[in-house]
Amino acid sequence: MTVTQEAPAIGSAELYQQVQQYYARQMQLLDSGRVEEWAQTFTADGVFAANAHPEPTVGREAIAKVAGQVVADYNERRIQRRHWLGMVNVERQEGGSVFARCYALVFETPHGGQAYVKASTTCEDELVYEGGEWLVKHRLITRDDLI
Repeated sequence: MTVTQEAPAIGSAELYQQVQQYYARQMQLLDSGRVEEWAQTFTADGVFAANAHPEPTVGREAIAKVAGQVVADYNERRIQRRHWLGMVNVERQEGGSVFARCYALVFETPHGGQAYVKASTTCEDELVYEGGEWLVKHRLITRDDLI
């Protein structure tokens, strides 16, 4: 069972800054292969859904396992992956959660090669405040080429 704390009473500019900082930290953890730390940015019962996957991945442990497999594959193929998030929109929800929606570009750079955009997506998150930090309770990634 997840116990969600009430988010601190802060202004919209500070909330926006906190979400931006959260995303910067989260994406840099993933892109540097720190999968276990990245998975800790989800709630224990967090959901990672994507229109490129047949079923959502549910639970922090399962999310870490799948992400670990993806990172291992990129490492084996000697490809550096980077996520770039922009156009972030942040809205407070009843109950203290936050709905955040942004555009995400995924870049890949093969060792010795040229970087290219692998995917253009939207990312929609329900963020909750637990243990003094924001965590993803539900993420939906929608790849533009699969709509």
